[in-house]
Amino acid sequence: MNAPERFSLNQTRFIRAPIDKVFDAFATQAGLASWMGSRGTSLGRVAADPRVGGAWRIEMASRDGTQYVVGGQFKQLERPHRVVYTWKWEGDKSPMPHVETLIEVNLNEKNGGTELHMKHSGFPVGMARDGHDQGWKSTFNRLNDYLDPDGIAGTVTLLGDVRSSYTRTVRMALAEKNVPYTLAPSGPHSPQVLAVHPFGRIPALRDGVIDVWETAAILNYLDECFGAGALLRPGTIMERTRATQWISAVNSYLYDTMVKRYVLQILFPKGEGGQPNRAVIDAALAEMPAQFAALEAAYTQGAYLAGNSFSGADLFVAPILAYVQAFPEGAQLMARYPNLLRGQELVRARPSFKATDPRAAAAS
Repeated sequence: MNAPERFSLNQTRFIRAPIDKVFDAFATQAGLASWMGSRGTSLGRVAADPRVGGAWRIEMASRDGTQYVVGGQFKQLERPHRVVYTWKWEGDKSPMPHVETLIEVNLNEKNGGTELHMKHSGFPVGMARDGHDQGWKSTFNRLNDYLDPDGIAGTVTLLGDVRSSYTRTVRMALAEKNVPYTLAPSGPHSPQVLAVHPFGRIPALRDGVIDVWETAAILNYLDECFGAGALLRPGTIMERTRATQWISAVNSYLYDTMVKRYVLQILFPKGEGGQPNRAVIDAALAEMPAQFAALEAAYTQGAYLAGNSFSGADLFVAPILAYVQAFPEGAQLMARYPNLLRGQELVRARPSFKATDPRAAAAS
């Protein structure tokens, strides 16, 4: 009888760190405790006996509190080039209960750093392999955070233009979550953006080999993956619902009226003789009072848009209103809505808003 088919996955990563440090990340207890687990998980007890035949075991928890335990045995330790160990989840509710698989890690010096190649073999079904493939991509992002000289900023890159309100939304979110990052100035439809965002819009986020596009999705990803800092999604159902409503409203109504047909018409005039198109601007100004009134009503129900909890909705709205208020007609309209102004004062007092002023970025 033939043995049942088994599936395997392969991943290759380049890490800007000496090969000995990468080896120790896999072959020491302190190393494993510094990076194992995908983004959004937290580590509990970590035990490792780094010798051939020695056992290792890691306890981890997902953001919702679900506990996972995985362990195995070291099979080969050939410093600094090769580590082989078994992998077995514990518990009936684990991702792949009672199945032992094999991990082979090969390391080679390359371009002043280390090229890591991992083969994870022995999966009983392709679905299990594919689920682990995504988990390893995220886990190796944490390995890169741990070893790269720039830390998390060596893993997380934001592509965008600091003048873009949506780019500022994500920059504020990164600041709120205390996530260091590398800013790669990029315009819409540029090759680097199209490599991440299929529709070429900005911003786009690259977390190691994981690509995330669309601003709302990026904020959700940051909130799920990075536990420090402010929560971008409030705790109650109604607050989360209101935050989602306002993010949708920005994408469907406010951005078109306030940015496309007002701010951009002034900053980049395309009317006759290179002048702003007053018909377009006047039509936008006529629509703004209804939108400001809706915002005013929201701010009568709490300090922030979703209620009394700061949320991603505030990050979407604040950069747009800052642009609108920078021009006389917009400022005059906003002056009629005291609760709206009060709400904006709260957001503009936050360090994340001050640190992402596009004028300061342009000056530097």
